[in-house]
Amino acid sequence: MNRARFLVAVLAASLASACLQPAQAEAVVSAPAAAVPAKEGKGLKTAVFAGGCYWGMEAVFSHVKGVSSVVSGFEGGKRSDAQYETVSTGTTGHAEAVRITYDPAVVRYDQLLQVFFGVASDPTELNRQGPDTGTQYRNAIVPQSPEQARVTGEYLAQLRKLNLWKRPIVTAIEPDRGFFAAEAYHQDFMLKNPDHAYIRYWDVPKVAALKRVFPGLWKADFTRG
Repeated sequence: MNRARFLVAVLAASLASACLQPAQAEAVVSAPAAAVPAKEGKGLKTAVFAGGCYWGMEAVFSHVKGVSSVVSGFEGGKRSDAQYETVSTGTTGHAEAVRITYDPAVVRYDQLLQVFFGVASDPTELNRQGPDTGTQYRNAIVPQSPEQARVTGEYLAQLRKLNLWKRPIVTAIEPDRGFFAAEAYHQDFMLKNPDHAYIRYWDVPKVAALKRVFPGLWKADFTRG
């Protein structure tokens, strides 16, 4: 299912209800601190995560302390195919993703991984997230440095031993083939469209879960991309 079909279903359901109630954030888990913390040095760094619809991913990470920018876009395919309508066909190799700029002196990369696995996405869903299906909604991490690759591998191994989810983790570690920003109307989407039905059903609960599960990482202000 893509977002357009989901909205049709939501609108139909709303005819029978006085108001739309937010859904529960799927698969919220209090992901543990990493046994192997990241050591990235000084200066701003970037991280690239794919975890379903980038509206929700952007919304969650835009409320994390130490994050100075979150851009919605695509990873895994060619620049020439990096448009929303084309990617939505599921034939380009792209995944919807976010590029996060952060200060490791405030929030470490391994802490971003905690948020990714704990509240931003469901790592057990293969080629889907929530109502959205297709390879473009796959769950993946794209390390931007050898240190990020090391920490990601160690953290995935740590989580798999804990069996925190009812199903196996399917999150992939993918090579960096380039990140391409999505169209302007996709950027800062939750900030600009707080009453959008998809946002209210799927993404508001994720942001609430971030505040509840990781209060030490939470910031009230939305970081614009």
